[in-house]
Amino acid sequence: MQIDRVNIYKVLLPFKGDFSISRLKGLSSKTIVIEVIGNKDEIRGYGEGVPIEFVTGETWESVVNSARLFIGQNCFPWELNDVSNIWNFVDTFPKQKGHNTAICALELALLDTLGKSQRRSVIDYFPQEYLVGKVHYGAAITLGNKERIIQICQWIKKLGISHVRIKMGKDFEQNKNIVEIAGSVLDNNCELRIDPNGVWDRDLAFRHLPLIEKYKVKIVEEPMMRDEPGFSEFVEFLRSKGIILMACESAPTLEDVKRIVTGGYYQMINVKLCRSGGFRRSLGIIDEIRKSGLSFQIGCTLGESGILSAAGRTLCLLCGDAVNYDGSYDQFLLKENTTVQNVSFGLGGEAGALGGHGLGVTVRKESLTRLGNGSPALTITRP
Repeated sequence: MQIDRVNIYKVLLPFKGDFSISRLKGLSSKTIVIEVIGNKDEIRGYGEGVPIEFVTGETWESVVNSARLFIGQNCFPWELNDVSNIWNFVDTFPKQKGHNTAICALELALLDTLGKSQRRSVIDYFPQEYLVGKVHYGAAITLGNKERIIQICQWIKKLGISHVRIKMGKDFEQNKNIVEIAGSVLDNNCELRIDPNGVWDRDLAFRHLPLIEKYKVKIVEEPMMRDEPGFSEFVEFLRSKGIILMACESAPTLEDVKRIVTGGYYQMINVKLCRSGGFRRSLGIIDEIRKSGLSFQIGCTLGESGILSAAGRTLCLLCGDAVNYDGSYDQFLLKENTTVQNVSFGLGGEAGALGGHGLGVTVRKESLTRLGNGSPALTITRP
């Protein structure tokens, strides 16, 4: 098929409530949606990326600029007939993390376009060795006031979610209150993970240890940066108690993951489709983790719309050996979506394949245009 033009939208997605974490105020998200139009407007494919500046250094503007640069390269597949056209293009990109959001959005848009043109699901383009028919997602408790935390915990209990990640910040008393509320409302029936997004120092980390033990926290995710004084000491204590340490922000690229494996501190790595630069890079990272003997989970980026949620669903189903799955929060998180479908899980967090061609979702063009400030930020036509 022939690609005629590419539109790039800067999309502001409003949330239903406050979903803040230690490094981000969670009232809305700024995403990039890329629309690939081919065969004289007969086929439209979509991809999405959510730039998180404190992780990859990317912003709304930098992602648009990166996408412009990549689409302008001679190797861009204006003639798109086989998935190898996409991989040959993606493999030319820089390996550093600074373009991963743009790479993810472009790769997804091309895969969605190809799948629609060939009337195939994107899942068909990947190895099926670890493919499963369904997965069970976990849920996240974000920072907020007491009423907000109780509301989220009640929602989790009603849905019967058994894996819960608690976001934490620098305020010990706030963190303590969140864990105590979660333990009370959820009756201590869930596997708990805590995630400070790397903002703790040594003293704050060790202050949390009695809380971690009391509530039988199973996984501690990126409590502090590896160069923070006291990191090794904290790791040894967690290990002595059988608590798993998981890397997240420190693992955006394959080289970062190799260093993590060599370092020997972490037992688990959180892999995120957008942060890692799409399927090609994420699956390469996961293969490296499998070879190392470490475990992994499939994560998500705060503020994904249905496009990226659908892509995340595919990655989850391709990785039946992952320990946990996060994502598909559309109907619980978003006030308005880019897609007709809310790509959300059901009772117990259960979710399966979406069906259909490409990513399996239909983009509502009027919503995309409205959320994208009325028109694309950039349009690039076939040379």
